[in-house]
Amino acid sequence: MSDPDLKIASVTTTIIDVPLIRPHKFATTTAEAQPILLVAVTTEGGVTGYGEGVVPGGPWWGGESVETMQQIVDRYIGPYIIGRGVDEISGVMVDIERIVANARFAKAAVDVAMHDAWGRALGVPVASLLGGAFRTGVDVRWALGAAPLEEIVEEVTHKREQRLNYSFKLKMGALDPVVDTERVVKIVEAFGGEVGFSIDVNARWDRFTALRHVPQLVDGGVELIEQPTPADQLDVLAEINRRVAAPVMADESVQTPHDAYEVAKLGAADVVALKTTKCGGLQRSKQVVAVAKAAGLRCHGATSIEGPIGTAASIHFACAEPGIDYGTELFGPQLFAVELLQKPLDYSEGQVHLPEGPGLGVELDMDVVKKYARS
Repeated sequence: MSDPDLKIASVTTTIIDVPLIRPHKFATTTAEAQPILLVAVTTEGGVTGYGEGVVPGGPWWGGESVETMQQIVDRYIGPYIIGRGVDEISGVMVDIERIVANARFAKAAVDVAMHDAWGRALGVPVASLLGGAFRTGVDVRWALGAAPLEEIVEEVTHKREQRLNYSFKLKMGALDPVVDTERVVKIVEAFGGEVGFSIDVNARWDRFTALRHVPQLVDGGVELIEQPTPADQLDVLAEINRRVAAPVMADESVQTPHDAYEVAKLGAADVVALKTTKCGGLQRSKQVVAVAKAAGLRCHGATSIEGPIGTAASIHFACAEPGIDYGTELFGPQLFAVELLQKPLDYSEGQVHLPEGPGLGVELDMDVVKKYARS
């Protein structure tokens, strides 16, 4: 039985639209602002924890949006968990599966908010609830836009000089594949092998296109190939993985523990992009990592372009989970044009560092939140 002070008294949601420092190009859309569903879970003891419902660029990625997530939380999940303890996360998340299918991004927001509230109530960081932090920072790869070569070179040079990021990801899939491949190879060549680059096609190429252009990218110096083909075509992804020397990373293909099992069974990838959002929260993320590691796969701490709350949750997860052993791309707040926290997350020396303090260890600037909240 939970301590009465740990029982959930209310669950509220707010949608905010956060402007970005520059347009962020995905394979099918371009984002100039990031919508975030902010979920607040308040206990009978007066402690409030926060989580974020965030999808990368809108419903094109997995079918959810901040609007659908808000309806799911407000009408179904929120009322259902009132009276449950924030220290009952495992049981609560299992029970939620019975009333809401899929909707993993919405569930992740609730999962993180409960972890934050529980940690705050106990006076311990979320990492401690996940087994304890064994490191205090993780490497962060920066994602570049679809800008001209000169602008990309300038952006990479600036990030390196400021010691913010030392490795970089290039988005592909929006342009003609021939043009796109030539563009990426020129960018990689511009740095003469001194900078590590990965590419992400967001599952937009078919088998023929991928088999033609992925080897060209690897020959051109790209060091990691992320999800070139559709999520459900694991046989094609496995064929690509067998043909190239560079590691292949599965993102859209892995959202559940069973997905990780299937990828490993078919040899479809060497690395799993682990997003705490797409997995449904921190509890489910641990299950996905466990399967991946048992099968010999590496795990990369990926992002849905979360704000500082979601990013802080992923930092706690990565710092407490040895299975996240292939770096991260937890750059979300670096892409925001405004600061949502009273004290920003610490990005330095190519890493993002674990926030100190109970719960997620971060405090929202509610004046800024109110400014960008939807009416």
